[in-house]
Amino acid sequence: MPLPSDRHVIGRTLLRDQAFEALCSAIVDGTLAPGEQLNDNDIADWLGFSRTPVREALARLEANGLVTATPGRSTVVAAIDSDAVNEAANVAAALHSHAMRMAVPRFAPADYAAMRAENERFAAALRSRDPRAAFEADDCFHDVALRVCGNETLTGLLTQVSPTLRRVEFARFGSLLGEESIHQHARIMTVAEAGDADGAAGAVRANWQTLYLSGGQSTTGINSRETA
Repeated sequence: MPLPSDRHVIGRTLLRDQAFEALCSAIVDGTLAPGEQLNDNDIADWLGFSRTPVREALARLEANGLVTATPGRSTVVAAIDSDAVNEAANVAAALHSHAMRMAVPRFAPADYAAMRAENERFAAALRSRDPRAAFEADDCFHDVALRVCGNETLTGLLTQVSPTLRRVEFARFGSLLGEESIHQHARIMTVAEAGDADGAAGAVRANWQTLYLSGGQSTTGINSRETA
């Protein structure tokens, strides 16, 4: 039987993922601003890739609401839609709180130590006004419960809503508003260490709900379907 000929397919998949991460990062930090046109050839030159993985990455970005494509015309960076953000925040809050509820009975001292270390790293990033480092530390803080609960389906569902929230997290963690999360993380740990799984789940939910945007919020790049 001949050997499978899927090596190039695997390589293209990795390039597609790399293109997605690079474009997502540029959209999150504002390098690519809302309304900016995205040209396949320009992006391919920038990344050093062919157009195929770039097109695949743009399709994934569109599915995540980060770009808007008009067939035969153009692809542009999408405005931040407050309704979409709130829907994603609701889903993230529910999933993360469920993970915490399952994880609390399974936490070991090392898990709490890891959470404390990540909250300290989070606080240091906020003090230095480094939003990217802040949400990386925030991710690692919440990832402890995701890892301990061991529910891979839950983790997969979160990857579908996380890109929608990234730009809001970046803006929040680049301002004084982000400091509220330091204290919320501390409360999550305190309640969890007391063995109160439901209380810890509620504290996690409240933490994620800080990403809610009001329909009339006046922020560059935010567009609400309610006020359109």
